Amino acid sequence: MSDSKQPMFFKSQAEGPSEHFTRRSKLHRLHEIMHVAMQYDLFSDMTPVKMRRMFEALGPSFVKAGQILSMRSEILPQEYCDELAKLRADASPMPFQTVLDTLGHEFGRPIGELFDSIDPTPLGSASLAQVHKATLLDGSVVAVKVQRPGVREMMAQDIDIMRSIVRFVRRVSGANQFIDLEGVVQELWDSFRAETDFLNEAQNLLDFRAFSENYAYMTCPRPRMELCTSHVVTMDYIDGISIAHPEQLTAAGYDLEEIGTKLVDNYASQVLDAGFFHADPHPGNIIISDGKIVLIDLGLMGRLSPRVRNLMKDMIFAVAARDSHKLMDGLLRLTDARRMSPSETSSLLEQLDRIISEYGTVDLRDLDIAEFTNSLVHLCSRFNLEVPSSVTMVARGLVTLEGVLDEFLPDANMIEIIRDHITRSTSFRGKAKEEAASLGAESLHALHSTLSLLSEANEATRMLTRGELKANVEIVGSQNPISQLSAVIDRLVMALIVVGLYVGSSIVYYAGMKPLVFGIPIIGFMGYIVAFALSVWIVIDIFVQNHRLKKANAQN
Repeated sequence: MSDSKQPMFFKSQAEGPSEHFTRRSKLHRLHEIMHVAMQYDLFSDMTPVKMRRMFEALGPSFVKAGQILSMRSEILPQEYCDELAKLRADASPMPFQTVLDTLGHEFGRPIGELFDSIDPTPLGSASLAQVHKATLLDGSVVAVKVQRPGVREMMAQDIDIMRSIVRFVRRVSGANQFIDLEGVVQELWDSFRAETDFLNEAQNLLDFRAFSENYAYMTCPRPRMELCTSHVVTMDYIDGISIAHPEQLTAAGYDLEEIGTKLVDNYASQVLDAGFFHADPHPGNIIISDGKIVLIDLGLMGRLSPRVRNLMKDMIFAVAARDSHKLMDGLLRLTDARRMSPSETSSLLEQLDRIISEYGTVDLRDLDIAEFTNSLVHLCSRFNLEVPSSVTMVARGLVTLEGVLDEFLPDANMIEIIRDHITRSTSFRGKAKEEAASLGAESLHALHSTLSLLSEANEATRMLTRGELKANVEIVGSQNPISQLSAVIDRLVMALIVVGLYVGSSIVYYAGMKPLVFGIPIIGFMGYIVAFALSVWIVIDIFVQNHRLKKANAQN
């Protein structure tokens, strides 16, 4: 590292990367892809190892695609998935001058006005970016992550080519399985947009640091926002020991079981409590420093809604309780499944029975998360149930974390820790907040459906008054049909009022208005109370009316 106050930095004249590409460049890249594919005998003698090496040779886009495919055993045989799981985006270092050129272009000013020195030896070099240790003018030590020039353009072009190939093959062959490959390409595109915008990573660092304030043992680097752009992210440098080196952690006096337990418990908090989680917790992204677990490389973070988090918890407990019906209900709600026929429902339930009989009786220490996840993914694919991409990110993260524990921290048991976390964190107050949020989302959906129904009914009424629609109505079993119909309408109106109260109270809850009662704004709390009281009244009224009707029928 240079000690000079004004080091010799070369001012860049390079142009910024662009996502625009011509038909000619696309054809040239396609020719390169086919050349590499032929080198690895894609169409004749492809083995798992050859496929992994081919993806590495094809560049960052295909490395990412391979990582996604490693979790899709419904597309590739398991031995291929296992080999692709070894893919890492390591790459040969780019020249230091290229790093300086990129920094000069991004900041538009001499590098010496921003950094006292930059170490020319990279801390790490991946297919997407390279990280260097640097010192700011105030003496602070930082890590500077610089995106490789042109990588965004190349990845965008590769994904566009992949999308074209998948669509062409599906159109020609008519094979339904290529629908899943389209999902892989779409997931790759979503990942590309998130990971190639480094301002997104800088914001993720800020958000995760805010989340970590509640955990003394968990943190991440602090971003220096004034030195962050869409292609550069500057953050505090944190020196530590990677969990990929458990022998060094043991020599430094750390307890591996404690690290594993806290790591998994916090990951459960990220996924199930905050709904904001690290999507790639592999060993290279986890270090231990000054008694803290430090997560790095937050370019790709997953987010889950309160509704999805509650459904996931219900499904976890359904497996533990060996309740196939509850597991099916959670799965159908999670995938927003269409209405299934009785035969399809029966078949799905039978398959879930098999999964629960296989995994529900296994001791938690022997449960293979990867196999269990793959079984559910296969089942969803078979019944055309579309699992949200955020949930597949959770599945990949859990499988990655399980691999970390098995290889580096064998004394920690992941499933037991997650189960204990859910049991411990499900207090009445916390559960009430989660249910309120979930109920708000469900009620809003129900309100939209009801308003749509009323709109259709209004259109039908308009047509009826204009003579465009005729209807014959007969209410069987009632001596006073108009009165009966009036009672039904009254209940419908009351139900709409109840739904409106629930939705309004949930909105007030999220707004955080004060004062609070049990952590809920008092206006929202009163709304919930009134809505609950009206709900009870409606139920009681229904029972009373049914009793009177039965009594009247008996007398007749």
